[in-house]
Amino acid sequence: MSYLSTPHQAFTAGFYTDPDFDYTVRSLLGFAPAGGSEPGEVLAAIAPIADGAVDAWFAGWHSLGLRLFTLGEELQAAGRFDGASGAYLRAANYLAVAVNSAEKDTLIPTFRQYAAAWDGFIDTTVYAAERVEIPYEGSTLPGYLVSPADDGEARPTVILNNGSEGSHAAVWGSTAHAALARGYAVLFFDGPGQQSMLFERAVTLRHDWEHVVTPVVDFLLGRTDVDGDRLAIYGNGQGGYLVPRALAFEKRIAAAIIDPAVTDVASFWMSQLPQSLTRLYSEGNHEAFDRDMALGMKYSASTARSWTRRARPYQQPGYFATLQEVSRYTLRDVAARVTTPCFIAAAENEQFWPGQSGELAAQAGGPIHVQEFTAEEGANLHCQPLARTLATQRMFDWLDSTLES
Repeated sequence: MSYLSTPHQAFTAGFYTDPDFDYTVRSLLGFAPAGGSEPGEVLAAIAPIADGAVDAWFAGWHSLGLRLFTLGEELQAAGRFDGASGAYLRAANYLAVAVNSAEKDTLIPTFRQYAAAWDGFIDTTVYAAERVEIPYEGSTLPGYLVSPADDGEARPTVILNNGSEGSHAAVWGSTAHAALARGYAVLFFDGPGQQSMLFERAVTLRHDWEHVVTPVVDFLLGRTDVDGDRLAIYGNGQGGYLVPRALAFEKRIAAAIIDPAVTDVASFWMSQLPQSLTRLYSEGNHEAFDRDMALGMKYSASTARSWTRRARPYQQPGYFATLQEVSRYTLRDVAARVTTPCFIAAAENEQFWPGQSGELAAQAGGPIHVQEFTAEEGANLHCQPLARTLATQRMFDWLDSTLES
């Protein structure tokens, strides 16, 4: 993608040359139809932040998030719950950006501020929202079951399976709001390595995700307000690996939306390495690889912070060990066991796992609908960040039809 200076060409030129900054801005703007952002707030927030200015980036989103959180508290105290709900949701999305760019000493305090904003939204939303604890290996997974109404009706339900670093507020803006508008109930949950499980309980991500999804399914099937015959799951980002992995073993889910498919998580990590480091890794030269990686990180604060964020869910002792762990996240040996009907999003210009939606479609053992999204329709890039209305229309049209058949 080329970067130009003409303002009206932001879609093709990018808001920033820094790919993480640019993608974050696109994602936030895409949450606007669901109330997850205000375009003017987003554009005003980035106006004074220079390309690659990681400290200013954190400070800008943190400040905006706290300001809106305070507004939410004031509106809630005044009994203005609709306004409070909107302020809390936007605060949560902006604070989630701050979490992803926080330094070690600010990470947990910032996450708790994000969590308070999200809980404020849950407490003031017009939807019926219930905090739940899902039994899991002698403990629980925290979650939220949100329904269009508190009437006890057994509804088709969508399990919302985030990736390695996504927030509940983000998946609300990208997907959950559209599901609720269609009459679905939705279940948010934190699994190992995700959000509160990582930050508050120090539980790391695991590659055998079936051991996470099966307890979630058990929990939902035990409820009278869930239609067990119309249970679906949505996986976004790295959830595009986690969900198919689970579906290879868990067969009680009627349909899945995978946005996009990820057959080999490590491929993106390896694509970012220069040839010299790729060679050291391939040779198994642990000490030299870690030494050269550490040296390289000193020259780019943005790269170092991006690595720290992506490596955090794995909690490995070094660069080499992290890549070894990430390499376990592959569908190579289980893709053919995926027999659940799946909608797989395939966006033009997918920047993290290009071509892998097609790979899963070719390897899976069940009915697959691959939906292409293009730049011409404003729907390119990973998870179609600027075209979530179009994306969810296609996804839920397919899901409606699949669950009714």
